[in-house]
Amino acid sequence: MAKAAGAHVAKFQKRNNKELLTEEQYNTPHPNPANSYGSTYGEHREFLEFSLEQHADLKKYADGIGIEYSTSVWDITSAREIIQINPTFLKVPSACNNYIGLLQVLRDEYQGEVHVSLGMTTHEEEHELIQFFKEKNQASRLVVYSCTSGYPVPFKDICLLEIPRIIESYGKDVKDIGFSGHHLGIAVDIAAYALGANWVERHFTKDRTWKGTDHAASLEFAGLQKLARDLKAVHESLRTKSAEILEIEQVQRDKLKYRG
Repeated sequence: MAKAAGAHVAKFQKRNNKELLTEEQYNTPHPNPANSYGSTYGEHREFLEFSLEQHADLKKYADGIGIEYSTSVWDITSAREIIQINPTFLKVPSACNNYIGLLQVLRDEYQGEVHVSLGMTTHEEEHELIQFFKEKNQASRLVVYSCTSGYPVPFKDICLLEIPRIIESYGKDVKDIGFSGHHLGIAVDIAAYALGANWVERHFTKDRTWKGTDHAASLEFAGLQKLARDLKAVHESLRTKSAEILEIEQVQRDKLKYRG
C-alpha cells in the first residue's frame, strides 16, 4: 500500500523489550488496557514485535516490489540484528538519540546512513550527538529530523522554523535534514519540504481507528497518496525560471502584454 501510494521507503521498528524495559515495567499492566494486546505491558510489546526473520522477509518483499526497506532500532541488540540484513539506512527514534551505546554500534559497526529524530531533545544534546559522529568523521552519514514528540501534535507545537535552525547549525556537517511529523493532515509536510527538509516521515496505517496511540496520528492510504502527490508537485515547482520569459508565457505575452 505504501508503494502504491507513492512512498519511497517503508520503515518498521525493532525493539528488544527485555533490554529496554525494567522487570517492573515489563510486568506492569498496560496503562490503557483498551489499547493493550497482552495482560502486561511487556506482553503487549512482545505481541507487536517482528522477529529478525520476519524483518528479513519484509526487506526481501520490499526489494521485490521496488520500495526501500528500513527500520527504527531502539536498542543495541536490535541494531546488531538488523545490521545483519544490511538496509541502506537505520533510524534512531527521538527517545534513544542520547543512548550512547546504541549510537556507538551504528557509528562503528554499520556502514549505511544513520537517520536520527530530534524530538524531546535539547540543543546541547543535539550538539553532543553530532559531535559523537564527528569524532570519527562519520557525521556525513547522518540525516537529522526536526520533530516534536507527541501523538498527535497540535499545529502550534510543530515549530517548523526549527528546520532552518537545524540547517544553519548542522547543515554543513550532516548528509541531509528531514522532518518527522506526528500531526493531522498533510499541509505541514509540504511547508517542511519547502523550508529545506528533504526527507518527510509520517506514520502510516491501514486503519486509524485501530487501538494504539500511533494510529490516530497516522495517515491512511488516501492521505499518504495525496501527500506523495503534493510533495512531487512542490518538488517540480521549486526552481527559478530558466529564461526571463518561459515558452508557456510567450503565447500569453504575444496576445496580452501591453505594448504602449
